[in-house]
Amino acid sequence: MSENTISGDLEDLCTLNNLRTFVHQTLCGKEALLADQFPLTEMALTRRSRFCGLQFSLQGPRDVRLGAIWAADHNVIYFYDARGERYLKIKLNRRIVTDPTPQRDAA
Repeated sequence: MSENTISGDLEDLCTLNNLRTFVHQTLCGKEALLADQFPLTEMALTRRSRFCGLQFSLQGPRDVRLGAIWAADHNVIYFYDARGERYLKIKLNRRIVTDPTPQRDAA
């Protein structure tokens, strides 16, 4: 995914569904995976019993596991490769309207 594509996609991020789609496409793009074959899962993150973000996971073939964390308080997404190393950090332009109930198998 090119930097220009990422910049354009950031303008559309204002809902959790937009965020889920963006994260899924970005993670799949990292390893050239087909999004319809590898679902995205998520888990709510809490700090002192308060919602503070979401952790996304994508299980690919041959035990390839990719991840991303959206830190709601800083409005930043951190992307991690199959080795667990951060390869991308994106500061979002807009605040995302949150409903802290995660969707287990968001696509």
